[in-house]
Amino acid sequence: MIADFFKISFNNLKRRKLRSWLTMLGIFIGIAAVVSLISLGQGLQTAVTGQFSSLSTDKLTIQNSGTGFGPPGSTVVNKLNEHDVKVIESVSGVELVIPRLIRNGQIEYNKNAQYKYIGSLPEDKKLADIVYESGGLEAEKGRLLLPGDSGKVVLGNSVITKDIFGKEVEVGKVILIQGKSFQVVGILKKASSFQLNEVVIMLDSDMRNLLNIQKGETDLIIAQVKNSNDIEKVANDIEKAMRKDRGEKVGEEDFSVETPLEAISSVNTILTSINVVVIGIAMISLIVGGIGIANTMYTSVLERKKEIGTMKAIGARNSDILWIFLIESGLLGLAGGFIGVFLGVGISLGVAGVANNAFGSSIIQLNISLGLLFFASGFSFLIGLISGAVPSYQASKLKPVDALRG
Repeated sequence: MIADFFKISFNNLKRRKLRSWLTMLGIFIGIAAVVSLISLGQGLQTAVTGQFSSLSTDKLTIQNSGTGFGPPGSTVVNKLNEHDVKVIESVSGVELVIPRLIRNGQIEYNKNAQYKYIGSLPEDKKLADIVYESGGLEAEKGRLLLPGDSGKVVLGNSVITKDIFGKEVEVGKVILIQGKSFQVVGILKKASSFQLNEVVIMLDSDMRNLLNIQKGETDLIIAQVKNSNDIEKVANDIEKAMRKDRGEKVGEEDFSVETPLEAISSVNTILTSINVVVIGIAMISLIVGGIGIANTMYTSVLERKKEIGTMKAIGARNSDILWIFLIESGLLGLAGGFIGVFLGVGISLGVAGVANNAFGSSIIQLNISLGLLFFASGFSFLIGLISGAVPSYQASKLKPVDALRG
């Protein structure tokens, strides 16, 4: 019996192909938007979280508040300095303090120029090793930069690509940075962080001379704690010491002390909020689609009054009519959902591919969830059922005489 209901409903939709497609339009646009936005949001969240995966659990990042977009610490009004380093070193529980410079610079090779991150490497070998270890930096080709390697650089994995400079940068080649020649001694292995894949690493002294950075000025400070279990306490103690040194009140600090967990939590909160907003906007399309199904089913009931009357006259029950119209509206929602799911997956793959090619790295690590696809399809079917419930009920309650009269 149910199979017959599905057959009748399907044939009714086939007879009204154009109207069925127009009715499904709102549903599959909404489902496509929801699937693509959730997939891209999750992919971006995974990628951004990966940017922090290189941070060790025993290290804190200290920087002044910035005034715009750019590498950490590069857009602040008041730079961190040697005095801040000494204040942080004096805090109990701090084992090592590593000042870092991170700026933008013009990289030129094969007569092509691009702007990339330039990161400094401490001159002290122990501190340099900690930078390599905490960032998970390993050489894929050549070797890592060593103290004393003046005039030499190590490049991130994405900097060397043919797409950027017309031909691949190889170990031993010379590149121009801000118009000055540097020899490439190593290429880093691909990292989960696109910032590390895009970075150019040079010695601290080379970077200061190249960019005319004053002695003692720094963009951010990495503090390694003696015991990772005390990282929250040490972070609070550093905040207190810097507030006291600068004469600032709680809540008025012009600097931040971040633990790896805080950094990840902050980013995830922002991304989750954005996802909720854009998904909420996409849901409007589903509501519009539901209204479209309801309108179509109302019209269908009016057009098929004689058909309903004939079915009732030959013995069809109210429940039979109700099922036929409910299944019909559900199929409209389900078909729209299936189309929307495939369209959403296609949009996600396309956007992720364009973004990853544009940035030269896996900035969006797309992972299509089967659970999401099944949920989206089921939800669209549910919308169809709900939208067609009232028209279906009205159709089932029509009296045979009134229906045949039209």
